[in-house]
Amino acid sequence: MIARFLVIMSSEMQSVAVAWQVYALTHRPLDLGLVGLSQFLPGIFLFLVSGHAADRYRRKRILQSCCVAFSVCSVLLLAYSLRGGASVYPIYGVLLLNGVVRAFNGPAGQAFLPLLVETEHFPNAVAWSSSLFQAATILGPMAGGILYGWRGSPVVVYAASAVGYFAAFALLSATRPQIAQRPREGASLGMVLEGLRYIWRNKLILGTISLDLFAVLLGGAVALLPVYAREILNVGASGLGLLRSAPGAGAVVIAVIVAHWPLRRHQGRVMLWCVLGYGVSIIVFGLSRSLPLSLAALALSGAFDMISVIVRHTLVQLATPDEMRGRVSAVNMVFIGASNEVGQFESGITAQWFGTVPAVVLGGAGAILVVALWARLLPELRGAAAPERSPAAQR
Repeated sequence: MIARFLVIMSSEMQSVAVAWQVYALTHRPLDLGLVGLSQFLPGIFLFLVSGHAADRYRRKRILQSCCVAFSVCSVLLLAYSLRGGASVYPIYGVLLLNGVVRAFNGPAGQAFLPLLVETEHFPNAVAWSSSLFQAATILGPMAGGILYGWRGSPVVVYAASAVGYFAAFALLSATRPQIAQRPREGASLGMVLEGLRYIWRNKLILGTISLDLFAVLLGGAVALLPVYAREILNVGASGLGLLRSAPGAGAVVIAVIVAHWPLRRHQGRVMLWCVLGYGVSIIVFGLSRSLPLSLAALALSGAFDMISVIVRHTLVQLATPDEMRGRVSAVNMVFIGASNEVGQFESGITAQWFGTVPAVVLGGAGAILVVALWARLLPELRGAAAPERSPAAQR
């Protein structure tokens, strides 16, 4: 958990530095959208391979390798910044490499948690894991914004991120899974595609992860936070760190509450209402001109999204056999990446066309529309509940 905390915190610090650096170089919202797209594209081409790798090879080794590769990416960004580069294209190149690493880290990381705890403790473990994740999303942007504002340069941020990734590698090296990962058969096209077929057959899983895909893709406002910080709220790089941290602050409070009082009934219905609340919060943020109100709206969006994340992750992992978890997690990570990174690209384009505020408001309204459509088209979601035992335990 500490290793995962360091990886997420380092990534969040780096994201703040990259976004501010790119926008300072170009002053175009579209370029902020390209930051997200460049990290998502590798996942589209590699998710079948990375998912199969998480099922066939030791997930711990994959995660260790990813920590080292993340650190290398930070060092490359550090070196470019020290040279005083004025073009954004080398930054995009490093982000593409970072996206390749993320494509392998995501499925292995999601499928690794079930090897660390017994099935009956898994929902609670997801809540605590999400709490640490959100704590990292609070501290990471704040630290990144403070360090960037202190030096007026991303150099210190990239150096700190590289150190954080390497420390995560050291901690993972000391981790001993409690549940052995079973050896897998050799690779075949059928095995690689089985994750897609499994999700398509299981409408509950398909509906759960696709709801997050379209709601966050349309309602995401993270890519445009540098514009709000610089031009609308006038709070600078440190204020950008606060804005980036606000969703995590709301999320960590809810995650701790759910860890103590888990959702035991009507999880699907609760998830739909929370995604609806997420869309409303995004609309309020888009219209706000007050920093306290903006922070409150973002915190609420993070709180609503956190409940959706806990429900989705629990349903997907416990309803999937262990031998399929890597491939199913890879598809899930593509959906998550599409909602986050492609959502950033969508936000950049719509902001370029319609303006920043209309883009955010339209996105929030789109998330609300998605909830209404999914509730009607996929009635399985309204009655969804986490199984008491995983398929593996039932066998």
